[in-house]
Amino acid sequence: MAARFLLHHAPRSRSLGSLWLLEEAGAGYELHWHDLEASTHKSPDYLALNPAGKVPALVDRGPHGSWRGVVLTESAAIAAYLADLLPEARLAPAIGTKDRAAWQFWMAYGPGVAEPAMMDMAFPRAKEPPARAAGWPSFQEVLARIEAALDGRAWLLGERFTTADLVVGGLLCFCNQIGMLRAGPNVTRYVAALEDRPARKRAFSMGAPTA
Repeated sequence: MAARFLLHHAPRSRSLGSLWLLEEAGAGYELHWHDLEASTHKSPDYLALNPAGKVPALVDRGPHGSWRGVVLTESAAIAAYLADLLPEARLAPAIGTKDRAAWQFWMAYGPGVAEPAMMDMAFPRAKEPPARAAGWPSFQEVLARIEAALDGRAWLLGERFTTADLVVGGLLCFCNQIGMLRAGPNVTRYVAALEDRPARKRAFSMGAPTA
């Protein structure tokens, strides 16, 4: 039987985070490689799965391979879905536990606050919007909040790595790779620990198949 999950993936893209997640979870998966230069992610077949024409897209075939049409896009949505679907991987606090609220906050903070703030820094606006008009602060304020949250903690929720670290920390790792991260000691330590995780190393070492 085919693996339960099929990940549409391209090297050096946002889908690396979803591949990292599948490795962390120990989930059975297959990869459909995309060539962004050749625009395979804009093909009619792929656009039927993800009209945005971007990766990642995760197909869930179900526990017995019989599901059809179950497709998730958006990295944070994929991370939240798999964390709850695969509780044995312990990548999210269970619903009803005291850490669930903090996990939910960080899962939203990554794409809803940290990434827009990072994009504003990378691509400055011609004119700053009124502070009350934007739902996110500056990227340096984002880093300050994460720095404070990590004080005395290994991970965002304490001693347990979760998908919140993958979503928020993955963005910080990307910023570090492109020289955009001006971080304090807690974030610097945190990024180094994330980059040292074996599952991340496995995901990032996978090369696209050669023709």
